[in-house]
Amino acid sequence: MGLREQITEDMKNAMRAKEAGRLSTIRLILAEIKRKEVDERIVVDDQQTVAIVEKMIKQRKDSITQFEAGGRADLADIEKAELVVLAAYMPAGLSDEEIAAEVTAAVAASGAAGPQDMGKVMAIVKPKLAGRADMTVVSALVKKALAPA
Repeated sequence: MGLREQITEDMKNAMRAKEAGRLSTIRLILAEIKRKEVDERIVVDDQQTVAIVEKMIKQRKDSITQFEAGGRADLADIEKAELVVLAAYMPAGLSDEEIAAEVTAAVAASGAAGPQDMGKVMAIVKPKLAGRADMTVVSALVKKALAPA
């Protein structure tokens, strides 16, 4: 079963269980998938679905930060609940050691010599780690690996 089918099935289960919060978050995911399909005239696959969910997670994290800074704990709690539902659709994350190993392999494969080659390394690493690692952490590791000794 594909990720989109799993999300649709979870929506049905949330309806049956009358889980309003979970249901609304799942509907947001499906609406975003549908919007992408209509805008780009494509059929969204699992990899694109993960990218959509990853973007929604990033938005929620930003919102939580803003709401907490503004003293709106009630809105931050809503965003945190949505974040929990969204995180369930992400693939299992990689450990720090696995991420470091991928970065090291990408640096070797690209023949990168310094910070100016960061784009080459990220082009290799990003498709492999998309959805399974925080790209800001990956970027920092690449920068560290390419830093002059």
